[in-house]
Amino acid sequence: MEQHMKRIIAAAAFTGAALLAACAVTEPEPELPSGRALFMENCAACHGAGGRGDGPLAAGLPRAPADLTQLRPAGEPFPMVHVMSYIDGYFRQDDPAQVMPEYSQLFTGPTLYVDTSDGILTPTPHPLVALSDYLETLQEG
Repeated sequence: MEQHMKRIIAAAAFTGAALLAACAVTEPEPELPSGRALFMENCAACHGAGGRGDGPLAAGLPRAPADLTQLRPAGEPFPMVHVMSYIDGYFRQDDPAQVMPEYSQLFTGPTLYVDTSDGILTPTPHPLVALSDYLETLQEG
């Protein structure tokens, strides 16, 4: 009888815990911006809506913005890691003539694991990956 009572109590406790877990309110996942939305909000003013370096602010810059439709060398894969590092500011941090802002503080948030071509999966902010993926869609030729 005592063993039977212990089983009933354990089952009741398990059922109660399961019901509490099922009723727990979970926070909805935040909606992450698309790469296109990030581009239009942060890049198009200088690089233009099509990424050709002809945005409305381009004429007033001391150096012409890059044509982002030409980032992939002919016959080569898209240089995603280099592009993300450039946007982030890593490759440009010591360039005194740099015109483009450093976006390392802006493009943060949930991370994805990206193969940086050395077989190592590197945690990378989702917005940076999304923007790079969008830039890949702009490539011509």
